[in-house]
Amino acid sequence: MELTQATVTDLLARLGPGDGYMYLSSALDPEGLSVRLDSRYGAARTLVLDGFTDPTVDESKGAALLLPFGDRAVTIRAWAYGDRWVGAGTALDAEGTERPVLVVAHREVPEPPVAAPREDGDVDWMERLLRITGWALPAQRPDVDWAEVESRLGTPLPSDYRRMVETFGEGAFDGFLALNQEPWTSHRQDGLLIWAGTEHENLYCWRTEGDDPDRWPVVIRSFDGEDIPFDCQAAEFVCRVLTEPDHPFTMADYFDTHWFMSYAEID
Repeated sequence: MELTQATVTDLLARLGPGDGYMYLSSALDPEGLSVRLDSRYGAARTLVLDGFTDPTVDESKGAALLLPFGDRAVTIRAWAYGDRWVGAGTALDAEGTERPVLVVAHREVPEPPVAAPREDGDVDWMERLLRITGWALPAQRPDVDWAEVESRLGTPLPSDYRRMVETFGEGAFDGFLALNQEPWTSHRQDGLLIWAGTEHENLYCWRTEGDDPDRWPVVIRSFDGEDIPFDCQAAEFVCRVLTEPDHPFTMADYFDTHWFMSYAEID
C-alpha cells in the first residue's frame, strides 16, 4: 500500500466520525504512518512501547485509544485533534500476529471556566488557556534562559508570554496559531515585536510602548500591512480568539474544542 496523505485521509474516513479501529496490511510501514500523522497533527505521545503501557496514561492522555486492543497493544502513539484522539502503531491480531493499526476515539475537553480573578484582581489568562486547550503535559521548556534572551533583545518580555513558551514549547494552537519561541524583530523599526503568526501570514505582535511589558497591547500586522490593535495581552488574546465566535480573528468557528499541537517529540 502506497502511504500518502490521501491514503491516511481515506483510512480515517473509513473509521467514521465515532470511535473505531482497524488492523492494516502487514505490508504497511507503521513508522511511515506515524510520520504522516506527525506532519498532520504534530508530535505524538507514546502510550505503549514494546508492549509496556505508560502508567500515567489516563483519559486526558488518550487512554480510550487502548480499549480495543486490551493487552495486545505493542506500540501505540496518540495525537490530539480537537475533540478527537487519533492513534496508530502496532498490535497483535486474533492469531497473535503483530500488525499495524489505526484507531480513533472521542476526546473529552473540559469546558473552560469563566475567567476568575486572582487575588490581585487580575484574570489569570494562562490558567484559562490551559483549561481551554485541555493541556495535561508537563512544561515543555521550563528552563528557558530568559535573562539571556532579554539581554540579547535589549528588553524584558511579558510574563504571560514567557509562561506560554515554558508551558507549551514549540507548536501551534489548534495547529494554526504558531507560538514563536522568542520574539521576532523584523518589524522592530515600527515598534513591534512578533510573538506568533499564522499560515495566513498575519503577524501577532506587541506594540512595545512604555517600560512595563505586561502592559504592552497586542497588535495584528495583517498580510497586507494593516495594523489592528487590541487592548489586551498575548494570553488573553489567544483565549479570546479560541473561544469567541465574534472575535475578528476567531478560531471558534472552526473547532468546538481546542488543543495545542506540539512540534516537539513527546515521550
